[in-house]
Amino acid sequence: MNDLFQSIKQVIETRRTTKPPKMNGQRIPDEQIMQLLQLADWAPTHGHTEPWRFIVYSDEARQHFCQQHAELYKQHIPADKFIQDKYEKLRHMGEQASHILVTYMRRGELPKIPELEEIAATSCAIQNLLLGASALGLASYWGSGGMAYHPAMKNHLQLREQDIVLGILYLGYGDNAAHPGKRQVPLEEKVSWVR
Repeated sequence: MNDLFQSIKQVIETRRTTKPPKMNGQRIPDEQIMQLLQLADWAPTHGHTEPWRFIVYSDEARQHFCQQHAELYKQHIPADKFIQDKYEKLRHMGEQASHILVTYMRRGELPKIPELEEIAATSCAIQNLLLGASALGLASYWGSGGMAYHPAMKNHLQLREQDIVLGILYLGYGDNAAHPGKRQVPLEEKVSWVR
């Protein structure tokens, strides 16, 4: 195997999720965030629609976003389903992160391209970004909880009906070594060879 393959293999196999409260609050230079966004921009895209979009929250805007996220939860969850601890978790989720990126699929103008392909392209952009973060020694978390997928979040972000939020990315630094990776299902059970 060549060196480039080995480098890519190492980054892919060692990328781990770090929950935002485990981040240490150290700030990532905005230039590095831009480098990661440039990697995201090289995701595969059918028809060159490039559907990935990122809203970047940094500095004081991080806490403002977290407060808004918690308030969306409070306003749109029925009272009998509201959990105060969840509200507090959302409110404080980004305190130790350096940057928060809301990522969404902006539906292209080519209706012949299936929505699923636009979602897949945006997911590839996210993976490019996460792998780049790992290569830079950054901690990352792709969150889908809280109100991420709720229509209230889409309204809050002023997205169009056909756009889809794919998650909230938290980026920062972590002090702890990454835990070993694992897979629950052997690869042999996931692959069928046809010859």
